[in-house]
Amino acid sequence: MKFSTLLALLFSSLVASESLSFFGSQKPLQGQHDSLAVPGESPLEFCLEKHDDDLLVIEYVNLTPNPPKPGATLTIEAAGVFKEDIEEGAYVNLQVKYGLIRLVNTKADLCEQIKQVELDCPIKAGETVLTNEVDIPKEVPPGKYTVLADVYTKDDRKITCLTAEVTFPK
Repeated sequence: MKFSTLLALLFSSLVASESLSFFGSQKPLQGQHDSLAVPGESPLEFCLEKHDDDLLVIEYVNLTPNPPKPGATLTIEAAGVFKEDIEEGAYVNLQVKYGLIRLVNTKADLCEQIKQVELDCPIKAGETVLTNEVDIPKEVPPGKYTVLADVYTKDDRKITCLTAEVTFPK
């Protein structure tokens, strides 16, 4: 369940920020660039092509329904491996944009955030498989939304960096 922290933070940031969600077109959401795509059925992408040094190895992320539906519950299923324990002081640089307008730009304490999913630091190394749910609001302003979650240890080593882009039609 420890991997759910990062994904819940990324996806719930969209939901919580100005009632955003991941629904729009009728075809399943996928990453925009195949070489950066996170394995699975989601719009998530790695920020950089080279992410071998990341402390989190993501095996897959699936969203159900894909695309998510207004007023529905989004189920996030994921698997990954933490290469080492993640200790107090880890943080996430989180950014949410609506077109060119920055809605959220914050540095959050990762260990504080994981308390929302009943976890505590340190996050132990090892394989993790999770299922987490996020409620999607019924109304979403049309437009292009971009989310970036850049996650680091207390000593600034990269845990992972994920981004997603979704366009909601008028």
